Amino acid sequence: MTSLSHPLKPPFLSTRKPILQTNKFPTKVHMSFQESGPSVAVVGVTGAVGQEFLSVLSDRDFPYRSLKLLASKRSAGKSISFQDRNFTVQELTADSFNDVDIALFSAGGSRSKEFGPIAVEKGAIVVDNSSAYRMIDGVPLVIPEVNPEAMDGIKVGMKKGALIANPNCSTIICLMATTPLHRRAKVTRMVVSTYQAASGAGAAAMHELELQTREVMEGKPPTCNIFKEQYAFNLFSHNAPILKNGYNEEEMKMVKETRKIWNDMNVKVTATCIRVPVMRAHAESVNIQFEKPLDEDTAREILKNAPGVVVIDDRTSNHFPTPLEVSNKDDVAVGRIRQDLSQEGNHGLDIFVCGDQVRKGAALNAVQIAELLL
Repeated sequence: MTSLSHPLKPPFLSTRKPILQTNKFPTKVHMSFQESGPSVAVVGVTGAVGQEFLSVLSDRDFPYRSLKLLASKRSAGKSISFQDRNFTVQELTADSFNDVDIALFSAGGSRSKEFGPIAVEKGAIVVDNSSAYRMIDGVPLVIPEVNPEAMDGIKVGMKKGALIANPNCSTIICLMATTPLHRRAKVTRMVVSTYQAASGAGAAAMHELELQTREVMEGKPPTCNIFKEQYAFNLFSHNAPILKNGYNEEEMKMVKETRKIWNDMNVKVTATCIRVPVMRAHAESVNIQFEKPLDEDTAREILKNAPGVVVIDDRTSNHFPTPLEVSNKDDVAVGRIRQDLSQEGNHGLDIFVCGDQVRKGAALNAVQIAELLL
């Protein structure tokens, strides 16, 4: 039986300790193994987000009476240590969801489409990290700090299955920063440029970035199995397929998901998504246009008090958010908060946002949704 370790950060990527706030939402549940807790299944447990599910469940002391770790047939039989107990990875099958209350899915869209409805039919509440169900009418698309009301009435103990979608990582990170401002001044248009980390393409892409970095430094040709472009010391347009309108799928996710989450089909969003050689945290430059005036000082105070957000905006020392500073952290960091000089009357702002793609952009958001189900 193979033992599986799950460090997602290569040893050469040490980070300085960031000044980030602790979790402010939802309230942490101070329990772990408990007979009265829900039965939990983690689908895709050997992947980058699956491993982060376990880390977040442990960090937040999520209560469970049983834990089932599911993956492909290839990974079945591996052993994972979790909270001083050893669990054996089981093959994902149609019979995997008997007596499961909450199923956290991160195994890709095709497996979500195949097994999500099966889990729901058997009474499980599925929190799905793929894009399979995000834009389906009737499926809540939830960021707990932004629109928890979208999942009202869905609770463990209903004896009825349900599906809840986790938004795309870039959308989560963007809306964590912009929603508090939207509530005050109503966003009418956003222009977003993303600088997306390797983790968004999974553990294999993270490992390839590390490998390529060593290869290039040693004068060797880089191994390009995940992306067709050299990744180390380079950047390129996001690898998502290009659509007929010239946008790629990643960019259109942000457009469509923002409208659904904010329940505003009129908000205008345009995005350009770029893959950069960063390990696990995304950065985004966001230009925002408002219906009502909003000055930068007021915006800064709003963001300082927003749940799950920390402001790093020190102009004197030129210190602003960086991907390294937010890696392995829960909070989304916001800085470079400034008035958009191209717009009259304080109707525009520019901000720079960084967030851990694996954590708040995926696993943490899903576990926070699960906490709201209790």
